[in-house]
Amino acid sequence: MSTTKVKRRVGKYELGRTIGEGTFAKVRFAKNTETGEPVAIKILDKEKVLKHKMVEQIKREISTMKLIKHPNVVRIYEVMGSKTKIYIVLEYATGGELFDIIANHGRMREDEARRYFQQLINAVDYCHSRGVYHRDLKKSISESKLRYSQPENLLLDSYGNLKVSDFGLSALSQQIKDDGLLHTTCGTPNYVAPEVLEDQGYDGAMADLWSCGVILFVLLAGYLPFEDSNLMTLYKKISNAEFTFPPWTSFPAKRLLTRILDPNPMTRITIPEILEDEWFKKGYKRPEFDEKYDTTLDDVDAVFNDSEEHHVTEKKEEEPVALNAFELISMSAGLNLGNLFDAEQFYKNLSKTLKDVVWKSEDLQMQPAA
Repeated sequence: MSTTKVKRRVGKYELGRTIGEGTFAKVRFAKNTETGEPVAIKILDKEKVLKHKMVEQIKREISTMKLIKHPNVVRIYEVMGSKTKIYIVLEYATGGELFDIIANHGRMREDEARRYFQQLINAVDYCHSRGVYHRDLKKSISESKLRYSQPENLLLDSYGNLKVSDFGLSALSQQIKDDGLLHTTCGTPNYVAPEVLEDQGYDGAMADLWSCGVILFVLLAGYLPFEDSNLMTLYKKISNAEFTFPPWTSFPAKRLLTRILDPNPMTRITIPEILEDEWFKKGYKRPEFDEKYDTTLDDVDAVFNDSEEHHVTEKKEEEPVALNAFELISMSAGLNLGNLFDAEQFYKNLSKTLKDVVWKSEDLQMQPAA
């Protein structure tokens, strides 16, 4: 016995399950039907984007991702648009989230934490060299229990390598004001640098480094350096860099973290200095990769073009799905399992259900083939 299920296609991609969802976007697993490659597709509703005046933000996010091609950063493959939707096709990180390692196994060994931190610094250094500051590098841990405050943006590929994602809150260097500083407060409070909280303008590169320091602390300790249920108390702890190392932290790691989590951005350690740090350099290898990147924005502009010639094809396809007798029975409203132990009622319902099954079976057989 069989029925049908609906497959949804967008261009050459077959959409699958939803793997993430926010206020303005949904992320779905998908497959490139030409290559079989798994991808993630970020789907935005055009009406919401226009209503909330987010067109420039979306264009900025896409143009930012096009500037970056690095082995530790999630890649953008292409951008498509229909009459009602925007589709951003991204690399799918098949290894899950860095968050999961801490959630399932607790704090990391120092050598393991160092490897992820090296990859994080590689990604951040590369982004900064392209004039891009992330401003929301984080994992979220609270009260010794792991939880999300926003979708996780530190992912892993199938080989366990770090992939930084989600540039929705990134800032291009063109957004820096005349004083040479950024002025927008973004990010998750526990990971945000003191100067960002003060809202007096800040150096995006130094703010990102602070967030990297918080992440390294979490990897080594298994909990956040700054945490409090009272937001003002939390801000005070961050501003004064009030934190305590767990007893198992090595002296070289403590020394590096103390220099990163310096509340004064003017004296905070820089990336070139981190690259020369003895703890950091242990086992370190700079990644080698093709640095060519996409600078064209024609597809970005086409996404917001109302002309149908620029729209991607969206279609639904039906495919047969086999059903067994138990699944057919479950489709009937006649069988109430709540009365399972009421014998008389049960047999009455079962009799009615079996008639329904016979009827459904005959009906399905009479339907013409698709």
